[in-house]
Amino acid sequence: MRLVIAEDAVVVREGLAGLLTDRGLEVAAAVGDPDALLAAVERARPDAVVADIRMPPTHRDEGLRAAAELRRRHPGLGILLFSQYVETSYAHALLADGPAGIGYLLKDRVLDVDDFVDALHRVVEGGTALDPDVISRLLNAGPSPAALTAREHEALGLMAEGLTNGAIAQRMGISARAVEKHTAAIFDKLGIPRTTATHRRVQAVLRYLEDRSA
Repeated sequence: MRLVIAEDAVVVREGLAGLLTDRGLEVAAAVGDPDALLAAVERARPDAVVADIRMPPTHRDEGLRAAAELRRRHPGLGILLFSQYVETSYAHALLADGPAGIGYLLKDRVLDVDDFVDALHRVVEGGTALDPDVISRLLNAGPSPAALTAREHEALGLMAEGLTNGAIAQRMGISARAVEKHTAAIFDKLGIPRTTATHRRVQAVLRYLEDRSA
């Protein structure tokens, strides 16, 4: 996997590049600002971008805006953004055009290199990788829509993290069959049409988060 990293803190940028290189990933470029990120992607044509949401000059949402521009220029490019804080408005903005190929993790999660690399693979493959703390904040912002049960609510949160049914079953301590029943109920309650399984999971997550922000 070929990557471009964007992070203005030199120590963090070099440390992340080293960790990912040690795991066999190719870091084609590591830059410190949004303009350099856009240029590096044009030059290197990576499989994915790893970028901080807050970068110069204002340290607000420059990374997020660069990600939106990259999605416009390079459909299919995996984008994994990270932040020091849980910022649900950024998560909603990221998912506005659909969650496929998008990840949003907290910086602390980078320390678990296996999970971080797994998240990268998911976004490159067109999946979604959302931080559990971000999901928790989003899903607990108010009463559950569509009368989801507590277990369905939990299953949808894990779905939003990008976990497979098998991984959800392990996390919840239930059978794979029980997960299938929960996901079928979620799809029905959220009015997700019968298309491919992957598409329905993505649409369920997006529909739920849209309801939370309404």
